[in-house]
Amino acid sequence: MILIIDDDIAVRTSLLLLLQQEGFAAAAADTPEEALRLVAETPPSLILLDLNFSLDTSGREGMQLLEKLRRLNTEVPIILITGWGSIALAVQGMKLGASDFVTKPWSNDSLLQSIRTLLDLRTSKPVKGTRRQLDEQYNFQQIIGEDPSMLQILETIGRVAQTDASVLIMGESGTGKELIAEAIHQNSQRRHKSFVKVNLGGISTSLFESEMFGHLRGAFTDARYDRIGRFELANKGTIFLDEIGDLDAGSQVKLLRVLQDRTYEVLGSSRTKTTDVRVVCATNKNLHDMVAAGTFREDLLYRINLITIKLPALRERPKDIPLLVNSFINNLKEIYQRPGIRVTPSATKWLQQLSLPGNIRQLKNLVERTILVSRGDQLDVSDFQSQLELSPVKTGHLQLPGVGAVTLEELEIEMIKRAMLFHQHRVARAAASLGLTRSALYRRLEKYNIPYDETSD
Repeated sequence: MILIIDDDIAVRTSLLLLLQQEGFAAAAADTPEEALRLVAETPPSLILLDLNFSLDTSGREGMQLLEKLRRLNTEVPIILITGWGSIALAVQGMKLGASDFVTKPWSNDSLLQSIRTLLDLRTSKPVKGTRRQLDEQYNFQQIIGEDPSMLQILETIGRVAQTDASVLIMGESGTGKELIAEAIHQNSQRRHKSFVKVNLGGISTSLFESEMFGHLRGAFTDARYDRIGRFELANKGTIFLDEIGDLDAGSQVKLLRVLQDRTYEVLGSSRTKTTDVRVVCATNKNLHDMVAAGTFREDLLYRINLITIKLPALRERPKDIPLLVNSFINNLKEIYQRPGIRVTPSATKWLQQLSLPGNIRQLKNLVERTILVSRGDQLDVSDFQSQLELSPVKTGHLQLPGVGAVTLEELEIEMIKRAMLFHQHRVARAAASLGLTRSALYRRLEKYNIPYDETSD
């Protein structure tokens, strides 16, 4: 049973009709006292709570009732209903234990999607099992790992994939966040629709709306053709927003609006379009610290992290390193037509002891470079050692020029040129090796007039 708590009879009637038409059992309460009585007598499966509960629009009554409901029942999902101008109040409610919030006037489709998602999450049970058992139930072909922490993550993915819950994937650079996002899509009911990847760190502020929402010919000076935005491409499917921590404040507001209302406008058009997408985000930054510092919107954070997945660094699961190395070797055998390549046990053990700050990406690059350089098919410790010294993410004692020999700017230019050459002008890889975001490297490439090819990335 879904309980609607609102003092407005029109709102109660509208929601009751909507829920009953969709096959949900529903009841309504118009006072806090009645709501608490109903919850105590018959615990609901979900609660819809209007924060502005009376003529007082401060939301105080709604917040007080939320706290009482949480003390009475700590597990029932609660969706807050509020106006767009009161989102800060909704965020406060999320801190007090609400599960989600919708704004007035709400979209029936979006509200029903949120309700179904929260009910599905509540009824889904964790399935404990081995990697083999998980693979029998889900499609995790692209993910290598048997560490207990990874098995727990795969279990979580399997449970939440069938819902439309927004997922935030956190982890260091190179830990495989994109693969996790793809696995969520492949195990969802949207798997036959589009999976659209967007690297927000590579989109400039001026082009954000055009990239995300599209534009019509003539919408601005360089708009020579119509362009379909990423949200339209991802409609009915999944949109993966990578490096969301790099989004500037203005773009955060625009993104929040489309995630909240599921509506947007194409540049150059006054017509509002709707979108039905599953949102998966990823970042290697601590968004909670950014919220505290005022560089990331708290309401946007609550909108994207209904489910949070924290990927462990590779150094935290060293037993998975041999599995990853074998997977890389098997793929590279075919690519480079060297079927006899093998890694010695001592080399495997040595690789397990590395800190690998670049995680899986660094390990893969190290293995591939070693295969390219080595003449023999048996790869030993010395083969990998020689290539690790060339690794762009290796840390340690550096031989720097003497003070006054070069300026800091000259040194930065030289390192950028070396990184671009080493990574064959792939901006994303060069940025990762320099410890920069892709957008930060783009700015430096333009500042120093260093040529690059956007199509090679």
